[in-house]
Amino acid sequence: MAGVDSQSSFGSMNSDLDHSKVEHCFQEFYTEVKQIEKRDSVLTSKQQIDRLLRAGSSYFNLNPYEVLQIDHELPVEEIKKKYKRAISNPVHGITQLSILVHPDKNTDDADRAQQAFEVINRAWKILENDKTRKRCLEIVEEATGMTDLAISEKRKKLKKEGKDTRVDEDDPIKYRRAVTVMTIKLFADMERKRRELEQRDMEERKRKRETEIEAEEKAKVDKEWQKNFEESRQGRVSSWQKFQHKKTKTSKGFFKPPKNKMEQR
Repeated sequence: MAGVDSQSSFGSMNSDLDHSKVEHCFQEFYTEVKQIEKRDSVLTSKQQIDRLLRAGSSYFNLNPYEVLQIDHELPVEEIKKKYKRAISNPVHGITQLSILVHPDKNTDDADRAQQAFEVINRAWKILENDKTRKRCLEIVEEATGMTDLAISEKRKKLKKEGKDTRVDEDDPIKYRRAVTVMTIKLFADMERKRRELEQRDMEERKRKRETEIEAEEKAKVDKEWQKNFEESRQGRVSSWQKFQHKKTKTSKGFFKPPKNKMEQR
């Protein structure tokens, strides 16, 4: 995505971008986080670090809205407030999301805090940029549309079977979770495609560079040959001149037979 470094556009990912694992991983993660959020209106520093770095977080960290725990419809100015400005927490007083996980504030777990801090920074940079934020919104909208379509198909199937057409997603919380899972899958697809494109581009640059090196080596050899040829040219000319001179001297010393005289009578 433009304006964001190709390695950090949507966070680092492991080989676990297998979509068959996403939903199970998310269900477990979502339930646990919601339980924590229910206890605390805002997660503590340790809980935020755990949330951002726990197993499977590479899925969720692709979605900057999940990272910053904000609604995708939130205006960018409000996102900035969430990221940089003070937010009220009745339990912990005044805090900031970017400061909450800052390594300077978590000296007992500085390495993990640094990783979490970088995840939050990447998320903010993505949403701060108009072009990448627009792309993120498009992904969320696409995920919502695909979820609605899946629910519609599910209802049709139930109706055809003569069953109750109510589905789990009629519950707003479960519907939102379904949209979130689909959003994660779409972000993962986009990241996979980005990586494939980056890999092809890298291979193409490598092939191009190899061709350039080969041409440079050939030019170097040709130049060296031409240089040696020019340097030895004078020697060859001198040798030929000496040979011709020697030949001329030798020719002067040849025996010349007398001319035949006409017999006089």
